[in-house]
Amino acid sequence: MSEKTRVIIPDIHGNHGDGPATTACLQDVKRLAPSEIVLLGDLLDCGGVFSTHQRTYTNELAESYSADVEAANSFLDALQAVAPSAKIHYLEGNHEQHVERWAARAFLNKDDADTLLDAYGPWAALRLKSRGIRYYRRSVLYQGLSIPGAIRLGQCFFVHGVSHAKHAASEHLRAFGASVVYGHTHRSQAVVERTVTSSGHGAWCPGCLCKLQPLYKHTVPTTWAHGYGLQFVAASGRFMHVNVPIVRGGSLLPRYLG
Repeated sequence: MSEKTRVIIPDIHGNHGDGPATTACLQDVKRLAPSEIVLLGDLLDCGGVFSTHQRTYTNELAESYSADVEAANSFLDALQAVAPSAKIHYLEGNHEQHVERWAARAFLNKDDADTLLDAYGPWAALRLKSRGIRYYRRSVLYQGLSIPGAIRLGQCFFVHGVSHAKHAASEHLRAFGASVVYGHTHRSQAVVERTVTSSGHGAWCPGCLCKLQPLYKHTVPTTWAHGYGLQFVAASGRFMHVNVPIVRGGSLLPRYLG
């Protein structure tokens, strides 16, 4: 039997989240009762407010940071309600980082920028300190690792993403040289390779829990997929990883859990 169950939740993008997909994920989390949860980042979107990307539709002008934060807080409330004893790790995504990028452009003094971030940054807006959720910023090194914003839990690394390539799983496996789970690409991918000196490492992206066809992709059908990650972790740190698909708002996992 595993010593712990770990759930890995990919990009939701605030009020751009897919309701049925997030509900299915939360229902599975309640059944699994994980002791550990990793949020891979982009729980918030921040795109229509803080992003410098050119907006091309009037619908995008209706986006607000307050609505974005409200959606993310609602998800965190629900997540902690179904997994009250789980330790939660929150990796900052590039969309949460939009707020810091905006502050860096708007202020000439670091203290002024930090004061704004402490009041309106993701960790403040989502009340992460009072929730007991650890937040890992993309600009900070953790655990002696060589790149910022990444962590290691047992024998697996976690990062929001270091590549958006078509074969991003292979790129992450090459970059880390070890097992790693990432988000960012919204595509469900997995690659496992054995080497002469190891029994094998893998790289996995669980997919996403956001809408599969956003407005800015209007003429380009996406290859995104809904899902989340599940790991059964032994006392040694060894683990079995499963990308759990969510199709048309439904998860097949309960059928196999009994």
